[in-house]
Amino acid sequence: MVDATIDVIDRGGLKCDLNYLIEGNTLGSHDEPNPDTDYAEIPVWNLVIDHPEATILWDTGNHEDALDGHWPEGLKQAFYPHDVREHTLEGDLDDAGYSLDDIDAVFQTHLHLDHAGGLHHFDGTDVPVYVHEEEVKFAYYSAKTDKGSSAYILGDFDHDLNWQIIHQDRESHFEDTEFIRLPGHTPGLTGTMIHLDDDGTVVFAGDEIYQSENYDDETPLGAGLLWSHQHWFESLQRLKDLERRHDAEVVYGHDPAQFERIQEGWA
Repeated sequence: MVDATIDVIDRGGLKCDLNYLIEGNTLGSHDEPNPDTDYAEIPVWNLVIDHPEATILWDTGNHEDALDGHWPEGLKQAFYPHDVREHTLEGDLDDAGYSLDDIDAVFQTHLHLDHAGGLHHFDGTDVPVYVHEEEVKFAYYSAKTDKGSSAYILGDFDHDLNWQIIHQDRESHFEDTEFIRLPGHTPGLTGTMIHLDDDGTVVFAGDEIYQSENYDDETPLGAGLLWSHQHWFESLQRLKDLERRHDAEVVYGHDPAQFERIQEGWA
């Protein structure tokens, strides 16, 4: 167990069709062939893990210019970052009592546009940026070709960064803190398990799990946001095994109800 605190950094919200998050969320029927979709707001958030060995920024959220040309129009329409102009990384950290200069390390669950948009703040610095090898490969492959995933923006991550590449499926770089690869949403998506002195074990699943329906009902992510259904299901079972073994709290990537409950953070 480690004497660390974890602050939740509110980075605003995205407005989108829940069919992107929950497979088959809205389906037509004979009597209602064109039902209204669930168009909802989902939270975007980062963490600051104040660990004895480093102050770790967990993900970096949306780019501040997402509405002003940084995001392509199609992505903007699909995942509309309506309040991004009010949620800069620097400003949101300041609201939580931190500055960019306080950050000793960055951990990226993956490099999609709503998770890697703040990496430019660390361009040219020696701040280590942890990310899985498979994620870096897939991100560049996707951004440089017409294959892969359209949710990567080259300008988010193509910087002079002090990459610290995670090669294994499980690696520990800080005491009682483990980075665990959870492929499915992307090949290199990586979550984090941390054993806290006061609050027990917390597993941050990232976008392996968007909302409770994905975890509790084992309903896959929807609308083309799965690199591999098989890998996603295997990672889901890995998460449930971690929950059982460690009596862990599992935190999802974009669940509004859970986000309300975790805003006070841990310890």
